[in-house]
Amino acid sequence: MKKHLLSTVLVGLSLVVSLLTTRSALADKPSVIRIANPGIGIGNRPAVGGSSASVLHLRGMLEQEFKADGIQVKWSFLRGAGPAVNEAYANGLVDFSLLGDLPSIIGKSGGLKTRILAATAIRGSTYIAVPADSNINGVKDLKGKKVAMFKGTNIQLAINKILRKNGLTERDVRFINMDTATAKAALLTKDIDAAFGGSDFLALRDQGVAKIVYNSRSDDPRFLRHCTFVGSQEFIDKYPDITKRVVKTLVLAAKWISDQEAAPTPVYQLYTKSGVAFANYKEDLSSQSIKVNASPLLDAYITSTYKTNIQEAKRFGLIKNDIDFDRWVDSRFLDQVLKELNLQNYWKAIDESGTWK
Repeated sequence: MKKHLLSTVLVGLSLVVSLLTTRSALADKPSVIRIANPGIGIGNRPAVGGSSASVLHLRGMLEQEFKADGIQVKWSFLRGAGPAVNEAYANGLVDFSLLGDLPSIIGKSGGLKTRILAATAIRGSTYIAVPADSNINGVKDLKGKKVAMFKGTNIQLAINKILRKNGLTERDVRFINMDTATAKAALLTKDIDAAFGGSDFLALRDQGVAKIVYNSRSDDPRFLRHCTFVGSQEFIDKYPDITKRVVKTLVLAAKWISDQEAAPTPVYQLYTKSGVAFANYKEDLSSQSIKVNASPLLDAYITSTYKTNIQEAKRFGLIKNDIDFDRWVDSRFLDQVLKELNLQNYWKAIDESGTWK
């Protein structure tokens, strides 16, 4: 009787241990990884190009990485761009995202618990487009004009810097808050005099309905825009191993881009799934090394740029609270991945000047 009772107890304990172990294993991985992108493709396409983060999506790399684990990867493309991504973080609806410098700074200053994990979508250019028959020929001609700007995105900080160099401030221009698609439509109907934006505007020029009067990449590369790959502190703390695998896949996406340095046609072709023309990507990106632009390194250039942008955002009244950039960054996953993949020296760390040649 005692032996039977002892056997029953042992079986019961074994079942409890097994149940607890199973629950622990399940707790070590999420059922879904939620990734947000600040923007959409042409015609509301759920796809964008131009970065290692977009390659993750366009090539299905995360889905492949986590397929055997039964982990779903859910992508959200938000027309509201950076501000919409911040709102998603605030409501616990996103785990990772590409996020521009200014919106990420605004979110962190406002108390969002995010961490910067790697660089992505760096060195973005800013264009000014005007109607084809406009007499506006440069930045200084924008004084008093109706101009579209997507407020809260990383272009707003770039605009403030561009204006300051030309002796202007936001108050000197009649800015109207518009997303990219709305701004392009307003240019066509001439409801605005000009618009700040990205390479999307090159298509309007090619159609003969607009002209480009400014491009920061050629006119003043000090005003390039940058993004990083950001993660939720809650997700990172709960699933560090999964976070490391996400970062690893991002690094592999960056390497795929970089490996095409000598012949980048496959990269531009992949990006066209966003609806932006191959020729426009080529024109926008070919003046610089795609390997440099794809670098995931949080090097001196990115670090100094973000620290400067934090101060600039405060100077322009876009944030109120200070941010310790060094404490915001969590580079342990990137460092581990680069070592494991033997890529410590694959990308060259760029110094504060941003010079890469």
